[in-house]
Amino acid sequence: MVPDAAPGPGDPSGGVPTAAVAGLDELAGLGRTLVMGVVNVTPDSFSDGGEWYEPDAAVAHGRALLDDGADVLDVGGESTRPGAGRVPVEEELARVLPVVAALAADGAVVSVDTTRAVVAERAVAAGARIVNDVSGGLADPDMAGVVARTGVAYVCMHWRGHADVMDDLERYDDVVADVRAELSARVEALLAAGVRRDQVVLDPGLGFSKAGSANWPLLARLGELEELGFPVLVGASRKRFLGHLLAGPDGRPAPPLSRDDATAAVTTLAAAAGAWCVRVHAVRASADAVRVVAAWQRARGATTPGPAPGRDDSTGRAAT
Repeated sequence: MVPDAAPGPGDPSGGVPTAAVAGLDELAGLGRTLVMGVVNVTPDSFSDGGEWYEPDAAVAHGRALLDDGADVLDVGGESTRPGAGRVPVEEELARVLPVVAALAADGAVVSVDTTRAVVAERAVAAGARIVNDVSGGLADPDMAGVVARTGVAYVCMHWRGHADVMDDLERYDDVVADVRAELSARVEALLAAGVRRDQVVLDPGLGFSKAGSANWPLLARLGELEELGFPVLVGASRKRFLGHLLAGPDGRPAPPLSRDDATAAVTTLAAAAGAWCVRVHAVRASADAVRVVAAWQRARGATTPGPAPGRDDSTGRAAT
């Protein structure tokens, strides 16, 4: 098992929102939880129905998310919605590479959302600085080697199977303890493959092989995952468990676009618990929420550092 590390600096809950992650030095001094904006370059996303499928539309959407306060843009070309099938690797490459390259050329911190090593490597060559792998390296045995060679930040999510089978894999004795143990095993494998500790970010995988009720303990006990000593990313945005929570009198889940207020509430809770980053579709409310939490923590006497020099963190834009 990966040995537990001491709580990270700057957060009274023991989380590590200000952690220095490989290659992301400009984000380490913001003194708050980061916001990752989702750029889906897919025709079948559960959340936005292919609205940003064309490269020009996806790039424009990414720029709009930056204006709304996103710190990172997560570009993905394969849907991971429940029941989704795989897309051919060449199709995934064609979807993501132009968007990654254009946004990186703008100076954005770009993440590529992929489970394939070849897509990750090509995207890093195009300018991506984070690989966000929902399979935690289990879907492609070559992924760990690519991450080790490139040295980029790597989001390792808890995962038990692809989207078409994940709902059949929701068996836990204690969901938090089980997720923690399985993530710990993935970290051991990554480190053995040459990935450095400062490259690794953990994601509990809300909604992936988890029924609605299984997600709440992961949020309520986020500190138990942070005790592993790695930054934690929380991706709750518009997910099914929020739809079930917000179901109407007829019992029908609230549709994805009606879950953004609840997503912002989860962002607030996750930031207060010490999450390093939240991944969201609608950025502005979550960007406001993480700043509110940071101000609240400072007022409580936390030692969280202030904004990095030259950065006006009230807006998320460079100071002028």
